[in-house]
Amino acid sequence: MPRSDYQFVSTDAEELVSDLVSVYEEMSGIVVHPASPEMLFIRWVASVLIQQRALINFTGNQNIPARAEDENLDALAELFYAQERPAATPAVCTVRFSISEEQSNAVLIPAGTRVTDNDTGLIWYTREDAYVLAGQTYADVQVQCETPGEVGNGYAEGTINVLVDIYDYYDTVSNITASGGGSDEATDEEFYELLRASQDAYSVAGPRGAYIYHAKRVSTAIADVIPTTPTPGVVKLYVMMEDGTIANEETKRMVLAACNDETVRPLTDVVSVEDPDTVKYNIDVTYYLSRSSGASASEIQAAVEEAVKKYRLWQATSLGRDINPSYLIQLLMEAGVKRVVVREPTFTVLKDGSVEGDVPQVGTCEKETVTNGGYEDE
Repeated sequence: MPRSDYQFVSTDAEELVSDLVSVYEEMSGIVVHPASPEMLFIRWVASVLIQQRALINFTGNQNIPARAEDENLDALAELFYAQERPAATPAVCTVRFSISEEQSNAVLIPAGTRVTDNDTGLIWYTREDAYVLAGQTYADVQVQCETPGEVGNGYAEGTINVLVDIYDYYDTVSNITASGGGSDEATDEEFYELLRASQDAYSVAGPRGAYIYHAKRVSTAIADVIPTTPTPGVVKLYVMMEDGTIANEETKRMVLAACNDETVRPLTDVVSVEDPDTVKYNIDVTYYLSRSSGASASEIQAAVEEAVKKYRLWQATSLGRDINPSYLIQLLMEAGVKRVVVREPTFTVLKDGSVEGDVPQVGTCEKETVTNGGYEDE
C-alpha cells in the first residue's frame, strides 16, 4: 500500500505568496511589484510559513499509521493486535560435531560452542548443551548465527566447517543443512502491512478475554467475570457484582445475550451463565485500643466497622479470591486499633476456575462478631 503523505495544509509557495500579496495590498493600499522591497519581504515570510506548514504536515502524518515512520509507527502499533515491530532474526542450520573415536562415556558439546566458515567470518553457536553419546562418533546440533538478519542465509552444506571453541576429542565440524530462517527487522512498509493484517488475528474462536470484555460491557456494576470450559465447546460464565452479590437473573440474561450474540460467540460454542459456588465463612475478632491513641473509642469503632465492611466486600467481589484473614488484620490495624485477635476466618484456598472442570468459588460472610476488648498499654 502506498505510504504517500497526506496534505493537511497547502505547501504551494506561489499560492501562499499570492495570498500574502493580496492581503498586504488590501491593508496598505500599495501595489506590490515583482521586484519591490515589499515583494522580497513577502517572499521571505512565505518561505518561513511554508517550512512551518511542511512541519505541520509531517507531524500530522506521523499520527496516521499508514504514513508514520520509525519510532512514530512503533508508538502507533499499540492500537493494533500486532504491537511490536518484528526484530531481525538469526539464521540457523544443523552442524555435525564429530569426535576422533568412540568413547565409553558421553562427550559434552557445551552450549555456546562456536563454529564459523573460511570466508565471511560469521560466527555460529550452539544454543544448548549437546552430547556425543557413548559408542557414537558425532552429534547433530542446531546452531544459530550471532549476527541477526538475512546475512546468515544461504550457506551451503559443508561450508561452515571451522571450529572456534575446542571440545573434548574434537575431530571435525561441518553443517549438514543449508542455513536459513534469518530475517532483517521489518521496514516501515512491512510493519504497516503486518499491522493491517493483524486485525484479522482478533479471533472469535473463544478467547477468554473476549468473553470477559463482552460480559463486562453489559453493566459497570459487574465486578468480576470468569469464563470456564468444562468440556470442549462448552463455555460457562460466572459473574460477580460490585456490591459483592452474585449476578441476578436479569443480569445473567443480559450477559448471556451479549456473549451469545452471533457476532461474538464462536459457532461451535455453547454459552451459559452460571452461579459460582459459595464458600461461607464467619468473622469473629476482638480488637484492642491503645491508651495513647489520639482518636476516641467511638471514632475507632466507626473505623473498625468500616474496615470489616470493606473486607467483606473485597472478599466477595472477586471470584477465586482466597479467604485471607491477613487482609482483615491489615484493615483493622489501619483503622487505628493496637492489636487484633482473629478467631475466624481461617485462611482458605478457593478455586478460580483455572483447572478444567472446576467451578469458581467466592467467599461470603455468614456471621459477623466484632468485639471491643478495651484499652491496653503500649
